Amino acid sequence: MTISYIGLWKLLLEKGLQKQDLVEHAGLSSATVAKMGKEEPVSNKVLDKICKYLDCSVNDIISYL
Repeated sequence: MTISYIGLWKLLLEKGLQKQDLVEHAGLSSATVAKMGKEEPVSNKVLDKICKYLDCSVNDIISYL
């Protein structure tokens, strides 16, 4: 099973945000955002930070292929 963050990237676009905003405002490291850009898994803690920052659910930002 492969993870996809396409929902996250779409949500960022809809909100007029960039990946760098996740680093600056959601408390993620640039290495974590880079991992996500390569479709690599991240921890639930990271997903929680993103969801709190974007006011969304995990289902809005990830999908399994």
